[in-house]
Amino acid sequence: MALSRVCWTRAALWGSAVAPGPVVTRRLQLGRSGLAWEAFRSSKLHLSPKSDMKSLISYVVTKTKVINGKYHRFLGRHFPRFYVLYTIFMKGLQMFWADAKKARRIKTNMWKQSIKFHQLPYREMEHLRQFRQDVTKCLFLGIISIPPFANYLVFLLMYLFPRQLLIRHFWTPKQQIDFLDIYHALRKQSHSEIISYLERVIPLVSDAGLQWHLTELCTKIQNGTHPAVQDILTLRECFSNHPLGINQLQAWQMKALSRAMLLTPYLPPPLLRHRLKTHTTVIHQLDRALAKLGIGQLSAQEVKLACYLRGLNSTHIAEDRCRTWLGEWLQISCSLKVRTTKNISRRCQMFLGLREQSARQNCPS
Repeated sequence: MALSRVCWTRAALWGSAVAPGPVVTRRLQLGRSGLAWEAFRSSKLHLSPKSDMKSLISYVVTKTKVINGKYHRFLGRHFPRFYVLYTIFMKGLQMFWADAKKARRIKTNMWKQSIKFHQLPYREMEHLRQFRQDVTKCLFLGIISIPPFANYLVFLLMYLFPRQLLIRHFWTPKQQIDFLDIYHALRKQSHSEIISYLERVIPLVSDAGLQWHLTELCTKIQNGTHPAVQDILTLRECFSNHPLGINQLQAWQMKALSRAMLLTPYLPPPLLRHRLKTHTTVIHQLDRALAKLGIGQLSAQEVKLACYLRGLNSTHIAEDRCRTWLGEWLQISCSLKVRTTKNISRRCQMFLGLREQSARQNCPS
């Protein structure tokens, strides 16, 4: 051992005078190859996880699509009716999720730009209004599904009562038409009650000329005649004070108005009054935004939805007639000012003239 150490020292001092033996050479080669292998292995471990993860994700996605396709074909062959419901439910979830993301984006832009609801473009205003209505309807399902095992009952209730519990995204095309007809029939039931009340209060109107115009308007509506825009605008002053001002309406009258606007009538009178004011204000803001945009910029589906919201059962009416009706509506709406409670009350009653006549002349029972 001592002699080998002396030899190594001499070799180190004298350079290459003494060459290492074959064993030493072999050990040096193994050491060098080991270092090279360690460097290669470390570089491979550093680069492989990303590529392996991508390939794994693509493999899982491909397999999931294949399994999902087989599952859909199996349901379509063996359970066709359930497959239709399943497809509508999945598409409805996707559309509702897309609506939620769009509503969140609109609210974020409102917060960043410090703008309010009535300052939004028409389509964004309408999207927020409809999304709030959908969320309110879904809230009831969320509440009744809180107790343990109640979710099974919720699915049964959704299947049995789709019109009452589900939003439009989860309706079949046939259900969308049928349910809109049902809703329109419900609001038509209150039209005769409202018109009869208007006839009873005609003697209470102080102006004789307004009494005559109101009588003529009620007669036209009852005969199914389409009143002119000026016939309605002439009566604006009738709805500012007693007996047709919204602050002077009784509870049963506000309930009839709520049913005519597809609002719930099962609220205390103060809440009914507040709900009517809020709803008419929102419609008026939508009308101003739509007038700024222009009816010609709307698609056929948007025109029909806008008409239905304002009281016309547009599911069975041609597009050109819907555009004409909506233009007359905007002409009336944009001639009004919503600055005080009295002016808002005018809109509550102005709705009824066009709604009743359109229901009698254009819409099916």
